[in-house]
Amino acid sequence: MTMKKITKKVLIGSGIAAGFAALASGVSQALTRGLGHIALDRELPSLPSVRSKRRVSGSQTLVAMQELAKTAAAQLEQMPHERVEIRSEDGLTLVGHWFPLPGAKRVVVAMHGWRSSWASDFGAISDFWRRSGCSVLYAEQRAQGDSQGEYMGFGLLERKDCALWAAWADAMTGSTLPVYLAGLSMGATTVLLAAGQPLPASVRGIMADCGFTSAHAIWKHVAEQNLHVRYTGLRRATMEGLFRKKLHTSPGDCSTEEVLRQSKIPVLLIHGQADSFVPVEMTLANYEACAAPKQLLLVPGAGHGMSYLVARETYEAAVLAFWERWDVSPDQ
Repeated sequence: MTMKKITKKVLIGSGIAAGFAALASGVSQALTRGLGHIALDRELPSLPSVRSKRRVSGSQTLVAMQELAKTAAAQLEQMPHERVEIRSEDGLTLVGHWFPLPGAKRVVVAMHGWRSSWASDFGAISDFWRRSGCSVLYAEQRAQGDSQGEYMGFGLLERKDCALWAAWADAMTGSTLPVYLAGLSMGATTVLLAAGQPLPASVRGIMADCGFTSAHAIWKHVAEQNLHVRYTGLRRATMEGLFRKKLHTSPGDCSTEEVLRQSKIPVLLIHGQADSFVPVEMTLANYEACAAPKQLLLVPGAGHGMSYLVARETYEAAVLAFWERWDVSPDQ
């Protein structure tokens, strides 16, 4: 074979390889954009293969717990309460559900997780809060439920909403009761990030259950551990570009670790050790970073958001001890 023919074959082969690389890059970018829309947009894209009928899997105990949580959510929604609204800094109407308790000892402001709801995330624990003397404000996170908004912010936008809800709760009680911020999953990240916002002096503590450290960190974990794709280079740049375009901020602008290094608000950190969605290492990193008074509860065998159902008595004891310590002003 002549050098001319060899050179021609190499060039053709290189062109085919480059074509496949470009195609793979295009597919990868399209997939990443699809994941970005799922992560951020209120409305899910039309993906039949992704939105197929969900199957409940796991042990009989897990299935029973899921059914218990579902029943508790329905019961909480049916209880008498007041539907309330506030205006966000960027002009959205945010909806909350106010459950005042006569003779309340404290107020809990509860922030639910990503693509979830106030009743689903807190239905099971709501009776404990009520029995323990809490008035509760269950917020509906922006771009979810009845709250306005096109995009979810993975805590970066919601932290400001949470601070507004805390001010609302403080005003409703005339600044006479201690206020606690409580969150599950993305809601936990929300309340931890809210510690870096201006908050009423009545906010005595934060209870964060299975939160992630940042949008970047959870996306990287889910991509690499759950989807088995690398979260580097073009994929990361595409996701971060979508975040900046839609939310006008960067997913790396702030992390819970950064906030906790500066905050003085006491924190109770909780995480199930069998969590396959948000790794327990993220809560351990938050605990290590936290400069304020802190407590840590790890629940063996509990999956994502399941710690209360798996270890109810232990969970309640930790929360009661936290309240007993901080209901009284630190200055007293």
